Amino acid sequence: MTDAQLIRRRERVLANHGYFFYDEPLHLVRGEGIWMWDSDGRRYLDCYNNVPSVGHCHPRVVEALTRQARTLNTHTRYLHENAIELCERLGARLPGELEACMLVCTGTEANDLAVQIARAVTGHHGVVVHEAGYYGNSTLVRQLSLADCPESLREDWVAAAEPPDVYRGPFRAGEHDALGARYAALLSDAVDALEARGHGTAALLVDPIWDSPGTLIAPDDYLSRCAERVRRAGGLLIADEVQSGYCRMGTHWWGFEHYGVQPDLVTLGKPMGDGHPLAAVVMSRGVAERYAKTPFASYFNTFGGNPVAAAVGCAVIDVIEDEGLLENATQVGAHLERGLAELARRHPAIGCVQGRGLFWGLDLVVDPDTRAPMSSAALRRITTELACEGVLMGSTGRYGNVLKIRPPLVFSAENADQALDAIDRVLGRQA
Repeated sequence: MTDAQLIRRRERVLANHGYFFYDEPLHLVRGEGIWMWDSDGRRYLDCYNNVPSVGHCHPRVVEALTRQARTLNTHTRYLHENAIELCERLGARLPGELEACMLVCTGTEANDLAVQIARAVTGHHGVVVHEAGYYGNSTLVRQLSLADCPESLREDWVAAAEPPDVYRGPFRAGEHDALGARYAALLSDAVDALEARGHGTAALLVDPIWDSPGTLIAPDDYLSRCAERVRRAGGLLIADEVQSGYCRMGTHWWGFEHYGVQPDLVTLGKPMGDGHPLAAVVMSRGVAERYAKTPFASYFNTFGGNPVAAAVGCAVIDVIEDEGLLENATQVGAHLERGLAELARRHPAIGCVQGRGLFWGLDLVVDPDTRAPMSSAALRRITTELACEGVLMGSTGRYGNVLKIRPPLVFSAENADQALDAIDRVLGRQA
């Protein structure tokens, strides 16, 4: 069957049939480690997918999945060791008292549940998020995902703060001092707005890599200042680690650790299962005990924490530790950072490079002096050309102009060099 025939079949049965990354849809049929192959046998370097966090089809993960699937799969209303072990192992890798888990299937479910918990235990209704953020697609979290929600449809229990974008935000590195305090003051205004509307503040929901606004690195003191303000209003800090967690940013397991804060709840998703649906909310014992006393504490998820998913989750942790993938993300991330900085010196289209570990964003511009963002259509042409070079990358950012580099954790320095060379060639052709 040709790709054109497959596209026609897709158009007949998938409501979102046109949702493709590149101008020419890729027909991928196999993956292994950092590589994927299309139906013609062409190999692609995967610099985008954090879902297969320890690599596509990792044999230890596949073995754990198939072994448990041959034995038993059911839900958590029965005793089974796998879910308990996974929660114990997560708690051991999270700081402080973050040890009480609720297992779900997706990051959307995790963020939805975390907000429900925050509302139940605080008695407040309002939620603070960042402009242009994305947290999932349930009714609740879609209302919080301002990247997808036009201002005319925003609920008044949602208050938005400007993300800490020190390159193109209202306060910029090299132009303003006390950047952390300045951006935190904007978030404090959002808390005040919720108070004035009578909602109070149940939570600040934050992605510690601010991916959807553009892959941002905040001033060191920003997040701690925000947490202090939200807690003073009686709210909780929810760290959305679906993208920034699981060693993604190097040095630490979790993105929030780079800012020295202790969340009240942490949400996990995609990388937990190396492609298998698995997600979680982890909270402090105190929050869990307070939630258990509320009328809303009867949450149950049919597939969340099933023995197969939990076996996969444990295998992913085994692979990260046995193969030294946190150290790999740190070391290869530093190599990648140096290479991206060199590209930025050579290509005026790269206005700014931000990121950590194996998560980077290149803010692309049409004029480095005015910082006018490249159009999303122009970036799509670039990602399509990169795919033609055999390198898969994505796009993100408030203006759709940020080239997104987020490979599996098994990415090597040689892989990084291949990716850097491809970016160099493609941007060189744009000049």
